[in-house]
Amino acid sequence: MSGREVVVCATGTANLASVFAGLKRAGGVPRMAQSADDITEAGHVMLPGVGSFGAAMAALDKSGMTAPLRARIVLGKPTLSICVGLQLFGRSSEESPGAVGLGIVDAPVTRFPETVRVPQFGWNDVSADPGCHVVQDGFAYFANSFRMTEAPAGWSPAMADHGGPFVAAMEKGSVVACQFHPELSGAYGQGLLKRWIDLPC
Repeated sequence: MSGREVVVCATGTANLASVFAGLKRAGGVPRMAQSADDITEAGHVMLPGVGSFGAAMAALDKSGMTAPLRARIVLGKPTLSICVGLQLFGRSSEESPGAVGLGIVDAPVTRFPETVRVPQFGWNDVSADPGCHVVQDGFAYFANSFRMTEAPAGWSPAMADHGGPFVAAMEKGSVVACQFHPELSGAYGQGLLKRWIDLPC
């Protein structure tokens, strides 16, 4: 097998065709997680996300993957979370009252203000903190109605602006979470995916 295997969590709402294609272009060999053990044992794990905070968490809970996913993130194992996957790092979201997230960070997830287009669909400028290594400055493709407005303590953020600053991405060691879709972000996104895939297990 050429390339590095990437185990992809099923959230029940993701566009897996574009995710798999993006990973393959970046040198990854993606496969779907079949069990919680896959999440624990994998070198690299991706958490894709399209849809609501509550639905994505419900899918993870039903598959038994919530606890092993949280554990690997806490341990700093290579994990990439995209779109609503970044929001799942929080404890809760205005989108799904009562739904409980992974609780990795203590940062609120709120809706964009009515003064701007909601959802945000399209390209936006990403400005990365000097502490970022996987995420760099550039333009990325977003599709979101909710966001974190403040970077959690201990994480290196990349910020964008849509009705005010929000967290476009954040990273801590080998764990990276992107509000944007790297698999839909052209050469910029492919570069990010490759840098993450190349991280040592």
